[in-house]
Amino acid sequence: VQLQAFGGGLAQAGGSLRLSCAASGSIFSINAMGWYRQYPGNEREFVATITSDGSTSYATSGKGRFTISRGNAKNTVYLQINNLQPEDTAVYYCHALYSDYAGNYDYWGQGTQVTVSS
Repeated sequence: VQLQAFGGGLAQAGGSLRLSCAASGSIFSINAMGWYRQYPGNEREFVATITSDGSTSYATSGKGRFTISRGNAKNTVYLQINNLQPEDTAVYYCHALYSDYAGNYDYWGQGTQVTVSS
């Protein structure tokens, strides 16, 4: 599975950004896709996820401002971030949970920088 993320950049506080992530390869074995973010010097932290049946979950910090969704082809996932805050500044990573007879595997995209100016 390969993941390609798009949509990061510089935005002002109060604005919006939409991140996109496209999966390719053995996408039929992907059970969930989602987003994590990482601040400098910190571990990656969970932001949001959407399962293959459309169920979503969010980190408490992003509830109400973050919306995760899928494209019609279901190999693309989006993260809409509204009312951007300076604390949203981080590198955002797309994630896919792949499952087969051998087990579960995590795949990561290359990361996209989001910078929010106050």
